[in-house]
Amino acid sequence: MKNRGFYRVTMLWMAFLAVSCSGKAEREGGEESARFEPKKVIFEHLGDEYGWNVGHAHIPLPVIVRGERGGWHLFSSARLLNDGAWEGFRLSHEGKYAGKVVEVTADGTEYRPWDFSVTKNAFALMICAVVLCALLFPLVRWYRRKPLTAPRRLRGMLEAVVEMLYRVVLVPMLGKDARRYAPYLLTLFFFILVANLMGLMVVFPGGANLTGNLSVTLVLALCTFVVVNFSGNRRYWKEVFWPDVPTWLKVPVPMMPVIEVFGILTKPVALMIRLFANMLGGHLITLVLVSLIFIMSAWGAAVAGGTAAVAVLFAVFMGLIDLLICFIQAYVFFMLSTIFISQLKQ
Repeated sequence: MKNRGFYRVTMLWMAFLAVSCSGKAEREGGEESARFEPKKVIFEHLGDEYGWNVGHAHIPLPVIVRGERGGWHLFSSARLLNDGAWEGFRLSHEGKYAGKVVEVTADGTEYRPWDFSVTKNAFALMICAVVLCALLFPLVRWYRRKPLTAPRRLRGMLEAVVEMLYRVVLVPMLGKDARRYAPYLLTLFFFILVANLMGLMVVFPGGANLTGNLSVTLVLALCTFVVVNFSGNRRYWKEVFWPDVPTWLKVPVPMMPVIEVFGILTKPVALMIRLFANMLGGHLITLVLVSLIFIMSAWGAAVAGGTAAVAVLFAVFMGLIDLLICFIQAYVFFMLSTIFISQLKQ
């Protein structure tokens, strides 16, 4: 019975993903868009948007821009669908502003306004924060009311994860500073985990490729960069600019200080790229496998049916791998951030 239930869930997941891909292909409108364009559909799904597409439905989001002529403009992204325009603004379809809101000037040129719109990724970020608070705040309230009673079910599972991360990772690596850095590091772990898991969902409010977006992983890496370097003491900075090596490696050519500074800058880059590449790669492989169904449909029903069976099996397998990667990447980011902070004590 458990295997049958798992099979139904995975088939439903793949059906929703296929509907989402086909819906994007059909929304382009007209005979020209009847032809499935895998590259366009895949990168639109992985990228950011001014609305939330769920199959054939479109959930509009607020567009907030400041134009070239001054003044703020607030309107729904639904007004920009199907090459629509509103108050001189429209979506650009080519050039360096492709997919972005632009303002069309009097001479017909496109001008990129100050854009503070609530895009799909921005809205997903808000949802992720709400989900995170909904998961952790009840656990905090439980211990305030019943400090000597063990929680059950979801709160008990969260307590076990927090206990494992704190006792097994933070305390051995940070020692007496574990309590100081635990709020940041644990929040980092759970935020990445929730964002990863929501990215695997193909229906609203999931489906946004949040941790597969370079801007999001950049901000997360910069947070660790700021925590590490603003917490650095005199000994830490001495090891950076005047390390304990032979003098000829420091003056007249500051070889070792340059290497140390370069190492400080490459740490957040490694955090950013590692999380981004792993989460983007999983989504990309799954979408490519599903796209094969629509591509091979031009060869006939028999080829399309065989391709669909193989693609679905491999996509389900990749979905299971992605589920494991969600936990691994959250833990890796948490662990590396802890290691970087622990170097302050050396």
